[in-house]
Amino acid sequence: MGTLKKLASISIIGNIIYGVVGVVVFVGLWSFTMLFINDENILSQFGPLEAFVALGDIFTQKELAVHIYASLKRILVGMGFAIVTGVPLGFLIGSIKIFELTSAGVFQFIRMISPLSWTPLAIILFGVGDNPVYFLIAIGAIWPIALNTADSIGRLNRGWFLVSKTLGASRIEDIRTVVWPATKPGILLGVRLAVGLAWIILVPAEMLGVDSGLGYYILDTRDRFEYSELIAAIITIGILGLGLDTLTRIALKNRRS
Repeated sequence: MGTLKKLASISIIGNIIYGVVGVVVFVGLWSFTMLFINDENILSQFGPLEAFVALGDIFTQKELAVHIYASLKRILVGMGFAIVTGVPLGFLIGSIKIFELTSAGVFQFIRMISPLSWTPLAIILFGVGDNPVYFLIAIGAIWPIALNTADSIGRLNRGWFLVSKTLGASRIEDIRTVVWPATKPGILLGVRLAVGLAWIILVPAEMLGVDSGLGYYILDTRDRFEYSELIAAIITIGILGLGLDTLTRIALKNRRS
């Protein structure tokens, strides 16, 4: 057991080192590219030095915390709607064959529509503010959850239900002891994929009709011609997105174990 823990620790340290090397190489290439850009060119403001100085500045501002809080709140609410809708929908698709056959074409058609294409309809239905953003996140994030749930239901071993029936288990006990343990990995995988998709949808959605959030902050820096701050805001979005994905992966790994 001790050897396995040591190997796991070495693997984690190795992954961190590789990640740091990748970041250093990326920043080096970024800096090298900037050498060919004239100082009078507006692109000169998009260099790594300017971006990291601006990044340090904005992280000391209370305003940034307000934007981060607004974005994370919208992710949480939108994902909540996606989960409470997507999981039952996935169970229906996976367990009722006639429902799967009749709904497959409609659901695939809707899934292929970019979530941002629904923006005008969302604004008409919900007005400006947070509600359209919740809607856009939910309508995009619901599909990874629903389809992974349906796939997990379809892979269930029907023999397990025979064993459960032989033991006199009720329908609720079937769900608790057979269905949920077997489908949980697929559902959790769908949630992780949905979080990544929701984060991608969030930023452009926040550029429409809201006065807070990281998407709004990017537009604000553009309007103020603070281009180094704009790049810093983009880096912030990347850092938070990576953090969300990492936390989700760790949480789901712990739930599986």
